[in-house]
This record gives sequence, C-alpha cells and structure tokens, in this order.
Amino acid sequence: MFETISRRFQLKFKDRVAAGSILGEILKDSLRKDKERYSIVVLGVPRGGVVTADSVARKLSSAFGSIVFDIIIPRKLTDTDNKEQAIGAVMEDGTLYLHEELISMFQITATYLEKETEEQIKEIRRRKILYSVYRPFNGYEYLEDKAVILVDDGAATGATLIATARWLRRKYTPKRLVIAIPVAPKDTVKTLEYECDTVIVISQSSIFRSVEQFYHNFEQISDDKVLEILRIRNN
Repeated sequence: MFETISRRFQLKFKDRVAAGSILGEILKDSLRKDKERYSIVVLGVPRGGVVTADSVARKLSSAFGSIVFDIIIPRKLTDTDNKEQAIGAVMEDGTLYLHEELISMFQITATYLEKETEEQIKEIRRRKILYSVYRPFNGYEYLEDKAVILVDDGAATGATLIATARWLRRKYTPKRLVIAIPVAPKDTVKTLEYECDTVIVISQSSIFRSVEQFYHNFEQISDDKVLEILRIRNN
C-alpha cells in the first residue's frame, strides 16, 4: 500500500532546467548560512548534468554575482548486458571507482573491466577535445581554495560522482566540495556524504528505478547542446 501511494505522489520535475532552478535556490540558502565566503565554481557532468548545472549557476549568479561555470568529464563503467547499470566510473587519468558488490553480483570479469575502462577513457578524451573550444580553462588548477559545486541531473549508484569527487580531492584542494543533485536513492546519498563536505539533494527516494522516472521531460542531451551552453556562458 505504501509503495503504491508513494508512486502516485512521486515528485516529478518538469525538466532538467526546472530541477536545476530548485536546486539553485536550495544552494543559495545553504551558501548564505556559511560564515566563510568563497569564490564559487559550478561544475556540470556531461551531458545532462550540464543543463542542470547551467540552471544552478544562473540562480547562484543572481545571489552572489560572478561565478565560474565549467564541466568535468567522468564516465560510468557499465554492466555487460545493461548499459544503463553503472558498476563503477573512471576519470581520464585512469582514476577508478569500482562498485565491488555489483561487479561480484553481475560476475564481471577483469578482462571486461579493462576493455570497458579503455573505451570510456577514449570517450572522455573525445569529449574533452570537443568541449575544449568553449571551456574557460585548460585544466582544473584554478579549483584550489574554491567552493566547488559538482552538479548532475541525478544519481542512481552515484558512481560517476564518487569517482569525480575522489579525483578532485586527490589532485586539487577545493576549500569546500558540494555535490548537488535533484534526486537519488537514500542509500546513494549516504554514500556520497563520505565523498564531499555537503550533499544537496531535493528528493531522496526509497523507491528508485532510474533517474528518468523523476522527470516529465528527460530527453537525450547532445554534444551540440553542451557546446551551446558553454559558448553562451563563457564567451
């Protein structure tokens, strides 16, 4: 009965822009309560997370003035049979996060993991070259001592966010690292809390099938859309 009622009244966002707008309002309140004042950087995870991050950045700009908007490119590692199921994630330099329980459950072999990792690193490099035309910086050294807000359009296992957060903290020293997402399962939120200073999430769901179920419009985002957002924001 409870699950039926929960599904009936499940929160749904109009689209990624609307979700980012709500997320931005929550972040404004959170950052205002912080006694320290930071230079703010909003990092979007391509592709869908860039749309959400753009909306977040607009809200924060209205409250705090000029902020930096950029992207960061992790890639999830997927199950052999289900390309939507993340079993881990990787960064360009090979930094890995592996969900050992899922890898064991799906009987993922080391050979498959190696091949999948290589393919996803290639895709990261392709996107890095493509998006670099409108990125404000070549690298990420500028994140030192900044308040970094890492934004995606939602998280299922949280794999890409975990890999990114660990990479950021290992290679750079943000003054504060915030993970901001519209929706995630409760267990994933608890996991993410160990990877950053703060997790901001609009809806923590105990009945979670996919991020898409929380959106009325969850259309695929193209590289061209990401480039358009970067061009408008950084030119």
